[in-house]
Amino acid sequence: MWPDPDSSDRPARSNPQPETQDSPAPPRPPTPPPGGASDPDADLEAFLEYLATERGASPYTCRNYRTALEAFRRWYRETRQMLPAWAGLHRDDFRAFLRHLGRQNLGRATIRLWFSALRSFYRFLVRRGRAAASPVHGLDLPKLPRRLPRHLTVQQLVQLLRAPFQALQAATTRAQTRRGRPPLAVAYYRDYAILETIYSCGLRISELCGLRVGDIHWQEALVRVRGKGRKERLVPIGEPALEAIQTYWNLLPEPPAPDHPVFQSHSPRAGRPSRRRPSSSAGPAPITANLLQRRLKMYLVWAGLDPAITPHQLRHSYATHLLEAGADLRSVQELLGHAHLVTTQVYTHVTTDRLKRVYDQSHPRA
Repeated sequence: MWPDPDSSDRPARSNPQPETQDSPAPPRPPTPPPGGASDPDADLEAFLEYLATERGASPYTCRNYRTALEAFRRWYRETRQMLPAWAGLHRDDFRAFLRHLGRQNLGRATIRLWFSALRSFYRFLVRRGRAAASPVHGLDLPKLPRRLPRHLTVQQLVQLLRAPFQALQAATTRAQTRRGRPPLAVAYYRDYAILETIYSCGLRISELCGLRVGDIHWQEALVRVRGKGRKERLVPIGEPALEAIQTYWNLLPEPPAPDHPVFQSHSPRAGRPSRRRPSSSAGPAPITANLLQRRLKMYLVWAGLDPAITPHQLRHSYATHLLEAGADLRSVQELLGHAHLVTTQVYTHVTTDRLKRVYDQSHPRA
């Protein structure tokens, strides 16, 4: 268990009183917000709109931040009955919330993510004149254990890339034996193209789901990727991935338009792409992150690999294999779309471990 968050900056008390499970000392009277009366719900929605429109945050970031802020709001109302203006809250309120989360057995990464959302929210309020200062600033949060990125070997990736065709063949045989409906072949070819593209380009799952047909530059073998904060980058794409995408598109009922998603979500009926709304002319819906993760898990089982492997670990594999082959760190940083080099440097520890093993196995006086 991580240390009590109060231990570092709580002043000593001569006669400490027993504390209830979720409630610190008697609540202080709320501090009025600098700008006058404030609606907590309206402030929250204004912040989320700011994230999406001005900061260019991804839908996943907006969803995670909403979850964090609504979790605090719900907890506060359950334990203190009424949420005042956000500017009226005190550091003790957030210390109590932190203790509450620790008792819920939430992961440390989740707790840190939620408090990151709260810190960003208060920075927004201070800049807009809705709060004088942030009561979340300076709180001691649980430390994360240092973990090296997990990646697949080249041989494991070869096994994984074969899995969609193995699964398709098994499903076809099963359907013929039982005289049932044949499997949706286009979905398996799509999945193979997805696996090739993630590993070929090192994409995040949100970046892959957001790819449009017009983002692929066939002559130059480049893909335009929209990353975090709506930052765009061009990354190379290999010939196997391009061939897999073209084969998949050849199986579609009609050629995709430039603004259509590269990888579509398919209806079981005749392989037709799913529409966003029945009466919509916006084109086919892209594959979702949840569906992609479910399909990947199925193929991992087929390949005899750990089904807990995530799409992001294919991105880790991309970066690790580039560095092992001699790519420089700055180039890998640009290819991954990392804003800071320190984020990319974690992969050097993986390759350093490999070099140590090679040294130990090969050097006569190791």
